[in-house]
Amino acid sequence: MNQINRVAIVGGTHGNEFTGAYLIQKFAQFPDLITRQSFETVTLLANPNAFVAGRRYLEKDLNRSFLKQDLQNLTLSSYEELQAKSIQHTLASNSDKQVDFILDLHSTTANMGLTIILVNSHPLNLKLAAYRSQINPLVRVYRCSFKSIEENPFVNSLCELGFAIEVGPIAQGLLKAKLFQQTEELVYAVLDYLERFNQGGITSTNETLILYDHLSVVEYPKQEDGKIFGMIHPELQDKDYQSLNPGDPIFLTFDDKTIFYEGASTVWPIFINEAAYYEKGIAMCLTQKQQINI
Repeated sequence: MNQINRVAIVGGTHGNEFTGAYLIQKFAQFPDLITRQSFETVTLLANPNAFVAGRRYLEKDLNRSFLKQDLQNLTLSSYEELQAKSIQHTLASNSDKQVDFILDLHSTTANMGLTIILVNSHPLNLKLAAYRSQINPLVRVYRCSFKSIEENPFVNSLCELGFAIEVGPIAQGLLKAKLFQQTEELVYAVLDYLERFNQGGITSTNETLILYDHLSVVEYPKQEDGKIFGMIHPELQDKDYQSLNPGDPIFLTFDDKTIFYEGASTVWPIFINEAAYYEKGIAMCLTQKQQINI
């Protein structure tokens, strides 16, 4: 890729994540904020009906609806499944309007600060993530890679270039000015980087990047009937991106018993106590922290 011609900023993929949705509204009202000379920037409120309802989704998680086989399946007809197909047509299927970079804006109830979520290891994505984390040490980079694009259910599967921005902690269905401003600044920084890339202003240098690579998810302790029977231990709550060692407390059950982490090595949990994951029974994601050269 020698030239970025069209960039899409997507918000409201989850309707109750207001930061991205309201930024999309702001950018639509003040397009000069995201206008750059060398490429076109478009905005998309991905799940407008869920946003109006203040819900994550109406029938199915939109950000799990972009599997290639599902997009090609004409029998799938829920609101979010049809919306995913419409978004694919808007951003990826029409050669005249196909985007080269997708920036998908999210928020989380977990204490994750500013996080870039990579779904692949394209060199430009890695270099951009490294640049942002070096400029702002508060930016962390989480890589949730898939073996192939066919296995990626996220909106970012529609384009090889781009990533999601996840900010928190923030409750569902509200705005926090500080996180709103930090997300907005990060969006502008990404656009400025792509502008410099198009103008040949990105020098080829050896850079390092601290990555948090996805390992697995951890479910809440449950009873035989499948009901949750515990919660995040107080010593782990809000400790996203901090080391979790074998033997550290991880859960506190409703009968006041502590469950300890029994893994063989140190891990770095994220999405700790994410509200949206309760329906899946997921308590957190575990990652491996590493430094790579790019």
